Amino acid sequence: MDSRSHTHVTAALRLCLHALLAGLLALVVVRAVGEGGPRTAAVVAVALLTAALYAAGALVSSGRPEDEVAASVSAGSPEGGAGASVSAVRRGGRGGTLFAPVRPGSRAGAWWLGALWALWSVLLVLSPDALWVAFPLYFLQLHFLPMRWALPSVVVTAAAAITSFVVHRQEIAPGAFIGPLIGAAVAVATVLGYDALFRESERRRELIVELVATRADLAEAERTAGTLAERERLAREIHDTLAQGLSSIQLLLRAAERSLPEDAPAAAHVRAAREAAQANLAEARSFVRALTPPDLEHGSLAGALERLCARTTAPDLTVRFAVSGTPVELPTPYEVALLRTAQSALANTVRHAGAGRAEITLSFMDTSVSLDVVDDGRGFDPSVAPVHERGDGGFGLPAMRARARSLGGALSVESAPGQGTAVAVTLPLPVAEAGTGTGTGGGTGVDTEAGRAA
Repeated sequence: MDSRSHTHVTAALRLCLHALLAGLLALVVVRAVGEGGPRTAAVVAVALLTAALYAAGALVSSGRPEDEVAASVSAGSPEGGAGASVSAVRRGGRGGTLFAPVRPGSRAGAWWLGALWALWSVLLVLSPDALWVAFPLYFLQLHFLPMRWALPSVVVTAAAAITSFVVHRQEIAPGAFIGPLIGAAVAVATVLGYDALFRESERRRELIVELVATRADLAEAERTAGTLAERERLAREIHDTLAQGLSSIQLLLRAAERSLPEDAPAAAHVRAAREAAQANLAEARSFVRALTPPDLEHGSLAGALERLCARTTAPDLTVRFAVSGTPVELPTPYEVALLRTAQSALANTVRHAGAGRAEITLSFMDTSVSLDVVDDGRGFDPSVAPVHERGDGGFGLPAMRARARSLGGALSVESAPGQGTAVAVTLPLPVAEAGTGTGTGGGTGVDTEAGRAA
């Protein structure tokens, strides 16, 4: 039930309550005038005064439907009215009047209800027919008063109605007790039942809103993941094919240019071809950089891993990051592979390990670079694929191994039930970074330039 439908329902309930109270007061007046007793004038005067006071409170508390919201105060809350959820209360309190707004739980509402009850008590002394007005008063008390005061007030009202009947009729009959008590029970059951239905409706509405938002977030996350995966694939393909091929062509043309005499007719063409290959290699490198994941666009791999640790949150989980060795510039595919492996391993730690501490270590060695993700979680048996590896299609050890294997590296997992998990990926450094190739002519030179192209 949305706020608009709730406003329509409560408006109809208010109209029914207004009509019920007006009809019962009219019944008291008609019966008094018909009997022609000595208290007729007093009964009419008090009834009219009661109607006027009720009408004034109803006008002050009324508002436009678009200015109202449903009050979902629980029936047992001591802070709010028990029947607050069966009414609509104004936002902001601007009623367009000089009087304080009469609201459930407000001081003005309590004073108004007290004055109304006092007038009804006077009317009850004057006429036995006024006891029927107790029924709408039950609803008003349950609506305007907190539960700890509403139920005693209903009991007092029922007792007053019973006492009035006994005093006026000078007899004790079962109907004198059954009528007011059943009316009170019906009013309490109606208010509490409607409140329970409304709260259940609100919970369902909130669940639907949350479900729709979650579905939208999931769709956006899937689109983002698909976009990033495609960008990585394109960057890897450009690096492994076009960039490496253009680098090799450039080196071969440079070797051919050096082997030709300076005045050879083909020297100018070879030089132009080499410069074209060099320009296209630079363009390919710019494409690879443009397709780099966002975490690597504005910083180093170490910075991206540190930010990953900082934004990873889970109950009672502390994530630390450390760098070992002298950092060197890595090719983009290497940085992407290490970052994705760290994200995958850390995601598994958050989702499945129940760990209290996790640490990511990036180590630069002479001929290789390694990444270690260690946690103190519940662990598992590496020889048996975890359930989440088999069913959810998300980040898994097979994907990490495939990523490491594609770059000539290896992935190792050390874990045991109750002893945490350690995931380590090691990638061999390219020739240029490892410092093993310095030639400019033959095959070694090609590997060196290919490393720079990364």
